[in-house]
Amino acid sequence: MRVVLHLIKESFVSAFQEIVNNRLRAFLSLLGITIGIFCIVSVFTSIGSLEYNVRASLDKIGNRVIYIEKFPWSQDAKNSWFKYLRRPNPDLDDFNALKAGVPGAAGISMMFTIKKTVKHEGNAMKANVFGVSYDYYLIKDMSFEDGRYFSLSEIERGSNVAIVGKEVADILFPGSISPVGKEINVFGSSVQIIGLLEKEGEDVLGITGDDAVILNYNFVKKIIDLNSNFIGTRIIIKASPEVTDEDLKDQVTVALRQERRLSPLQENDFAINEMSLITNILSSIFGIINFAGAFIGAFSILVGGFGVANIMFVSVKERTAIIGIKKALGARNFFILMEFLIEAIVLCLMGGVLGLILVYILVTVAEYFILNSFDMDFKFIISGGQVAFGLIFSAFIGMFFGFIPAFIAAKMRPVDAIRSK
Repeated sequence: MRVVLHLIKESFVSAFQEIVNNRLRAFLSLLGITIGIFCIVSVFTSIGSLEYNVRASLDKIGNRVIYIEKFPWSQDAKNSWFKYLRRPNPDLDDFNALKAGVPGAAGISMMFTIKKTVKHEGNAMKANVFGVSYDYYLIKDMSFEDGRYFSLSEIERGSNVAIVGKEVADILFPGSISPVGKEINVFGSSVQIIGLLEKEGEDVLGITGDDAVILNYNFVKKIIDLNSNFIGTRIIIKASPEVTDEDLKDQVTVALRQERRLSPLQENDFAINEMSLITNILSSIFGIINFAGAFIGAFSILVGGFGVANIMFVSVKERTAIIGIKKALGARNFFILMEFLIEAIVLCLMGGVLGLILVYILVTVAEYFILNSFDMDFKFIISGGQVAFGLIFSAFIGMFFGFIPAFIAAKMRPVDAIRSK
């Protein structure tokens, strides 16, 4: 065992000496592997980062949250649009039935959303206007820069109060003026701002709370028709930690069917939507993209591998006489094989390390550019698995493409090798 380790050590030393002595040739070989590893790891990093940011955006909407609506999020909604259109919008009766009949909920809130112009004096903008009930804060995490959330009495009385995002405050109240305590006009009515949310920034899906105006649901239902198909209401429910998503959906189904007096033979006239419907679709899409990325990256690394094989054949040809002398002095085939094989592996590992460094530089620059140019919070993720893959794959390429030249060198007859000089 000690002899084998000594041979491997000598092979590494010899490999480094040859690389140093033939720097230009080594650099050209290393460049092919560097480009190959850079391509394949950067593809996986980009796709993995995109998937991470998309899922983070969906989690921001609500983790373990289900949405009770008239339309399902599945593809079937397009084919049966008129059927779903005839369904009733979720209303306060449904909401009260769920509050009473779903013990597994951590929070239940009525909600609607619509794009609407909001005004203050001479300033105006299109904002995402939400109407919510009291439990909304249990479902959606909100951080306040100034002010507060709705009180229970304000919700019950239907008070004309609002919470606004940072962009709304900046446009309607320019000059770093706090909007808390001031009034804005929404739906032709004046509402007083009681809270200002912290700046969120836009994510990869364009989701942000900065352009939001959050109103008291009971206030809004007094001034507009929330049963209109142009607005549409929903009920959002967050599951308690001890309740599974399936148990929650079962409780919701039983409570709503009882409230709407549906017979056992009638199908549900409501849809229970959840983020898993979207994430399952995303998983299949990203799986296809990952396969395509791996296929493209494989061609890049293949080109680098052929370059390594070519350089190793040249190296064997140049050192044929030296190989003959070593074998004449007693060097075994295994030692010659390991010498050239380790040289190819070391060369590819160096290329792999440089490729990973280039990927790190690229994602750092790209993340800085996206943040400062688009004001978008996009995180690039380079996982330990991707780094390990890059190094292991580099070593494998060196072993695979360096084996034949190394095998040819190991099988040379000492006399023929020395005569080649």
